[in-house]
Amino acid sequence: MGARGLYRAAVADLDTIRERDPSMRSRTEALLHPAVPAIWGYRAAHRMHRRGLRRTARLVSAITRVLSGGIEIHPGARIGRRFFIDHGTGVVIGETAVIGDDVTIFHQVTLGSVGWWHDQERPEGSRRHPAVGDRVVIGANATVLGAVTVGSDAVIGAQALVIKDVPDGARVLAPTAEPRRRRTERTARRPHPATTPAAPARRDHGAPTAFPTW
Repeated sequence: MGARGLYRAAVADLDTIRERDPSMRSRTEALLHPAVPAIWGYRAAHRMHRRGLRRTARLVSAITRVLSGGIEIHPGARIGRRFFIDHGTGVVIGETAVIGDDVTIFHQVTLGSVGWWHDQERPEGSRRHPAVGDRVVIGANATVLGAVTVGSDAVIGAQALVIKDVPDGARVLAPTAEPRRRRTERTARRPHPATTPAAPARRDHGAPTAFPTW
């Protein structure tokens, strides 16, 4: 890719940030978004990785992780165009992950493997990490593990754990929290005084502390 191509890619990245982050008002402001050093650093490291400069690529990746506030993208991952990471802290993308075009992920997302003890049993060179299709959205703190495939236009909700393939256009949502009334000694139902026999008087030095029961 020549200088003109790099410039167009950089402008497209900044415009993507402006489109998907309402807090960004201009390209110059988008330059300060944590996704910028993460994605640009990844692209530089990925080119080095493909040329066999693995140690240099890992060094660039380590520096990028610091500059981006904790976004870790392995140089071997393959990522498409207009990729966007919102907030970004705690994002992990493994070596053999494949990500399509126009994908959006939020902070603390993991695209990982199922563990080295399983990976050692796979054929050499096989994919260990997820493949994500085009226009996929992955919510905060979602985890996608193994060589699964997430189809295009799918949505992975926040906190979801995905270990099986997701069809195109599907929605994978984690259970949502539901309100539950907290019971304490004061709010617990007590018998009516008229139906309760009088207890013998005793000397207390202080009222007992009411602890909630969940």
